[in-house]
Amino acid sequence: MPELPEVETTCRGIAPHILGQTVKQVIIRNPSLRWPVPDNLHQTLSGLKIEAVTRRAKYLLLATNKGTVLLHLGMSGNLRIVSTDQAIGKHDHLDFVFTNGTVMRFNDPRRFGAVLWTDEPVTEHQLLKDLGPEPLLADFTGDLLFERSRNRKIAVKSFIMDSHIVVGVGNIYANEALFMAGIQPIGQAGKISLARYQKLAECIRLVLHNAIEQGGTTLRDFVNETGKPGYFQQQLKVYGRSGLPCISCQHPLTEIRISNRSTVFCKNCQK
Repeated sequence: MPELPEVETTCRGIAPHILGQTVKQVIIRNPSLRWPVPDNLHQTLSGLKIEAVTRRAKYLLLATNKGTVLLHLGMSGNLRIVSTDQAIGKHDHLDFVFTNGTVMRFNDPRRFGAVLWTDEPVTEHQLLKDLGPEPLLADFTGDLLFERSRNRKIAVKSFIMDSHIVVGVGNIYANEALFMAGIQPIGQAGKISLARYQKLAECIRLVLHNAIEQGGTTLRDFVNETGKPGYFQQQLKVYGRSGLPCISCQHPLTEIRISNRSTVFCKNCQK
């Protein structure tokens, strides 16, 4: 499932191709995604220039002077820049065609992704307005995690994966950040000290930054705008390594389920 690093990789990849370009047409082959693609999206976007390409949480935002396209990659989606004569695949649901000949294609085998439109301020959109801070920006701190965790009895792993607390810390990256910070994922969020949350915030930021630099993590479906996979999986320290030796102490890694998500950690290194 594409998480923040994969979406950021896509954002950085498509931006040079579509920023400043004018939409010629939108070809909708299958509107039945997680939410229906707006029927009038072609009429709405035709003739509009893409003025900004940004990301909020796991949403890609294509801004024009009339409104914003919100794109979500769902569980298996990707956006690719393709040639005009490239064959249409079974799961190629939309094409954004620009007047300079660029084609951006949305592919989503499981159809849990989304392509939406709003002409209201995008920060007030119902899917975005209640989200927590971006983990790569200055307003995400250990102090914030500490403050929001008080009296919370849920596992710290579930706490940092809550998008109302902080966005973009998916399962893979939660596992990795908690290992780097030396914090056991099952520990109660409300019992963790300020100092440890300050360390955890730094580790979350570092893990996500490293993943972005490696083009994301490809465990199943994700590819970037050119169809290439990400390589961060080669640097994973705990996720997917249940039973293997810890890279720090050689103790076998333990796997449990937290909120029905695979959770791998070192009982020796994480307290």
